[in-house]
Amino acid sequence: MYAIVETGGKQFRVSEGDVIRTDLIETEVGSSVTFDRVVLAASGDDVTVGTPVVSGASVTGTVLRQAKDKKILVFRYKPKKRVRKLNGHRQRFAEVRIDKISLA
Repeated sequence: MYAIVETGGKQFRVSEGDVIRTDLIETEVGSSVTFDRVVLAASGDDVTVGTPVVSGASVTGTVLRQAKDKKILVFRYKPKKRVRKLNGHRQRFAEVRIDKISLA
């Protein structure tokens, strides 16, 4: 059994026991989180596609950790003008372990 969930503007294909890395979810570490926007749910050969979401389906997971990703450097410049700008960015994320996929 698997499902495709939408969170943070991205879609993830998840099964029970998977660990996914999503954008930051403002909850405590160790607490439960529910994803209601299930785009597709499949159980064996039975596939349910939502229009746009599958009604009554949800995916439940546990937040394992919240952290920051590696730093990326954003460098902008204009050639021949001595204009240079260097910015750094660290994206915050949450790792979620998928515990249960429930259908309608």
